This record gives sequence, structure tokens and C-alpha cells, in this order.
Amino acid sequence: MAQTKLTVRVDERWIEAAKRYAARRQTTLSRLISEYLRTLAMPDAPEVDAPVLRRLAGILPADVDSEAHRRYLEEKHLGS
Repeated sequence: MAQTKLTVRVDERWIEAAKRYAARRQTTLSRLISEYLRTLAMPDAPEVDAPVLRRLAGILPADVDSEAHRRYLEEKHLGS
């Protein structure tokens, strides 16, 4: 399969976080993005179906304050 180079603009902190995520999984950022795009291109894929979302679905209690949790995660991972 032919490959092509793609340039995108993404906030630097997300790129660094994604690189760490890829390294922990012994893969590359290019491969992560490629696999994500492949799942989007599947004809029967739900609108927001992504492997990471499937793994995370249902891990938070129903009564969690999602905004508070988002702030916690940002602070934990980005040090904001």
C-alpha cells in the first residue's frame, strides 16, 4: 500500500502526550494515527468508534462529574 506524508497542525502538548502514549505501547505516532484513520474509513464504523474509546467506555461511574475529571486529567498529564 502506498503511503504519503501528511502535515497537520496540532497543539504541541497533544503531540508530546501522544508520543509518550505511543512509546508506552511500543509503536510510533505515525502508526497510531494511521490505525485511527483506518478505523474511520471502515464503512460500518460508528461515527466516533475508535479503539481507545472502546477501551475506555464504561470505566467511569455514572455519577462522575465529567468536567472535574477532565480538569484532573489535564492537570495530571499536562501540568496545567
